[in-house]
Amino acid sequence: MTSADPPKQFPVVGSVLLNHLHLVPNPSSLGSVSSNTIDDACFDAYQRELNYLMRTLQRLGVAPADVEDLTHEVFLVLRRSWHDYDPSRPFKPYLFGIAFRVASSHRRRFWREVPFALVDGQDRAPCPDQAFESTQARALVLAALQRVPLSVRAVLVMHDLDEIPVQEVAATLSIPLFTAYSRLRKARRDLEAAITYMQKRSAVR
Repeated sequence: MTSADPPKQFPVVGSVLLNHLHLVPNPSSLGSVSSNTIDDACFDAYQRELNYLMRTLQRLGVAPADVEDLTHEVFLVLRRSWHDYDPSRPFKPYLFGIAFRVASSHRRRFWREVPFALVDGQDRAPCPDQAFESTQARALVLAALQRVPLSVRAVLVMHDLDEIPVQEVAATLSIPLFTAYSRLRKARRDLEAAITYMQKRSAVR
C-alpha cells in the first residue's frame, strides 16, 4: 500500500516550541551534557520530522483543529524523554510511539469531555473533499482509516504506510511480535471493509 497522504507542507511552529524549551526540566542523568546541546539535538530532530508527525497525528484520528496543540505536547514529551532515545535506532518509530500515546490520551479525554448526545450521532471521519486538500481517492483512504480501531490502526500506519518492519513496530508499541502481526491482519481487513462501505455509501448519494 502506498501512503494515503499527499505531500502537504505544514506550518513550522518552531517559535512556540523554542519558548517551551525553557519550561522543561533537564534530566539529572545527563551529567555534564549541556542543556543547550540537548535542546538543539532534540529540536533539530523534531523539526526534521514535523510534517511526518502532523500527518501521523491525523492518521491516528486527531482532528485537524487539534493537530498543532498535540504537536506541541509531543515535543514536550520528546524533550523530557530525550535521554531515553538511542541515536543508533531509527528516529521515526520512536517519535511515532510518543505520538501514539499522546493521541490515545487525547482520544480518551475527548470521549470523557464531549456530551454523549453530541457524540452519539457524530461521524469523526473527515469528508473526502476536506481531508488534506487531497485527491478523492486519497481522502477516501484517510477517512476509512478513521474507522479502524486505534490500537490496530497504529500497526497498519507504521508498517504499511511508513514501511517500518513489524519487529520494530512491535518494539515501539511494546507488544509481542505475534500480536503485531495479528493486529496488522485485522487492520487490513477493517480498512478494506471501511473503504467498501464508504464507496457504497457514496454511490447511493
